[in-house]
Amino acid sequence: MSILELPILTDTHFESQFETELRRLSLHTLQINIGRICNLACNHCHVDSSPARTAPEDNMIEATARKVVDWALDQRSIRAVDFTGGSPEMNPNFRWMVEAFRKEGRHVIARCNPTIIEFRGWKIPEDYSWIPKFYAEHRVEVIASLPCYLEANVKKQRGSHAFSDSMLGLFKLNEVGYGIKRDLVLNLVYNPVGPSLPPPQKCLENEYREYLEANYGLRFNRLYTITNLPIKRWRHQLERDGQLELYMGKLIDAFNPATLERLMCRHQINIDPQGRIYDCDFNQALELGSPGVEDRFVWEVTEEELLGRLICTADHCYGCTAGAGSSCGGALV
Repeated sequence: MSILELPILTDTHFESQFETELRRLSLHTLQINIGRICNLACNHCHVDSSPARTAPEDNMIEATARKVVDWALDQRSIRAVDFTGGSPEMNPNFRWMVEAFRKEGRHVIARCNPTIIEFRGWKIPEDYSWIPKFYAEHRVEVIASLPCYLEANVKKQRGSHAFSDSMLGLFKLNEVGYGIKRDLVLNLVYNPVGPSLPPPQKCLENEYREYLEANYGLRFNRLYTITNLPIKRWRHQLERDGQLELYMGKLIDAFNPATLERLMCRHQINIDPQGRIYDCDFNQALELGSPGVEDRFVWEVTEEELLGRLICTADHCYGCTAGAGSSCGGALV
């Protein structure tokens, strides 16, 4: 299923770009994809999140969540827990999981879609206005998606109200101190609108900061630029537009070996809503399990078994190694 979804690239397979196998160097972060339900269905979404993803297999149940929390708290090396989705806040287990990790001193990151805080579109059954205060109370690092600082570009990716709803949500985060108080970190995420690589991260961050503060009074800490990987919904759009081969060629031509040391897959693991193990969220979307532990749940392994283990790679990995590189924490070099 997953490999067949990837483009066939003669003599340019990702593994041919380096001499030795990629292996995990450390395990300081556990990334949890807690569920694929989301109030939006963005064009670039690599896990096909949407309001319709309500099936039990799409979202972590309480029994699984408790096993994951117990396992993670037993691992000495895991210092940070990174929640992603979907919109992670839409999972009913999310809040008590955050509280459990913070109680034990683990750093918690939430990848927040800020439109959900003041959402006016899709009718969702719960009020999510609790998010800013909850995050501030537990000192959660917020990584909020804002694919562009220009309203027209956000509309292309996310729909007519996405920009205004994003700004309302970000204002609420500012109101409780995010992006202003030292211990309330608000980072934004940029994704290209079309089939192109992100511009230099620091330069774009300066543009975001100047424009958003001057026009909206909005403040944040850092901007992360993340390359759109040619999988799932974004791949299908590229195919429809006849741009898949062009985009893949652009990624391949921009391969940068200096990014390999800092690839996120070399310093973390990712788990799906059932607790299965992957090397990154992109591999999870393609059902490319972590070699040697593909059929095991995270609570069935030890951190020693995961360190030094071979990392599963395929041609979509060109997206993380092109230009300045791309990871869940933005550019790599």
